Amino acid sequence: MGIIDPQDSRISVSAQCRLLEIPRASFYYRPTGVLSEDLTFMRLLDEQYLSTPFYGSRRMMRYLCLLGFPVGRKRVQRLMQTMGLCAVYPRPKTSKPHPAHKIFPYLLRGLTIDHPNQTWCADITYIPMRRGFLYLVAIMDWYSRRVLSWRLSNTLEADFCVEALNEALSHHGTPGIFNTDQGSQFTSAQFTDILLGHGVRISMDGRGRYLDNIFIERLWWSLKYECVYLNEFADGRELGRAIKKWMHFYNTERPHSSLANQTPDEAYSTGLPKAA
Repeated sequence: MGIIDPQDSRISVSAQCRLLEIPRASFYYRPTGVLSEDLTFMRLLDEQYLSTPFYGSRRMMRYLCLLGFPVGRKRVQRLMQTMGLCAVYPRPKTSKPHPAHKIFPYLLRGLTIDHPNQTWCADITYIPMRRGFLYLVAIMDWYSRRVLSWRLSNTLEADFCVEALNEALSHHGTPGIFNTDQGSQFTSAQFTDILLGHGVRISMDGRGRYLDNIFIERLWWSLKYECVYLNEFADGRELGRAIKKWMHFYNTERPHSSLANQTPDEAYSTGLPKAA
């Protein structure tokens, strides 16, 4: 990226990215070297997953075969694992969490959420590009559906989730509860220690419970069908600009019937306590 100088001793790459309003991952992104055929399969799997999140690797394999792609189940399993996809239906526990990662109980069952910053949630999704892919994390206020922060990354390490969390906390205060799935990024001490240090109660979905974080799942559906799938982004910088524009539209222009036809920005600001 010619507009960023990594050799400039006066200002860091992170600071340059902030000034240019582009995700830091856009600078560090390099093509992943994934086969073009795999990228085609991954995009098809991602689209189908939004419609049928309960499909496991067997059904996804059949789906691709019906489209004329005779692909084996092991390959589908590998691609779904790369994308962070798994069938979301209630099922017995077949694996144990990492012993160093604490799993917190789900706190939202039966809870009335009636004001901003009562509960935030976060999730990660796969975003295809012309010659690769990135991962996107978003943090949302549950009451207003407002996206408080987001980050792109070319890996599933916890760092980009921590960056998004710190931005949301610095700009929007502290929620009472923070809800996520049991992904390793969110169960890591790197992430949970920040929440606990701010006095936030941590809530985690049951394994394979798609509906526990339904509002952010709807966000992914809208983002992908209204922005991502309509374009072929050449690189992370181009993708970052498009997502930033769409997130602004979503927050400021899209009314929600469940919010009395307010936009997320309106519902968030009108629901906050008035200054004395």
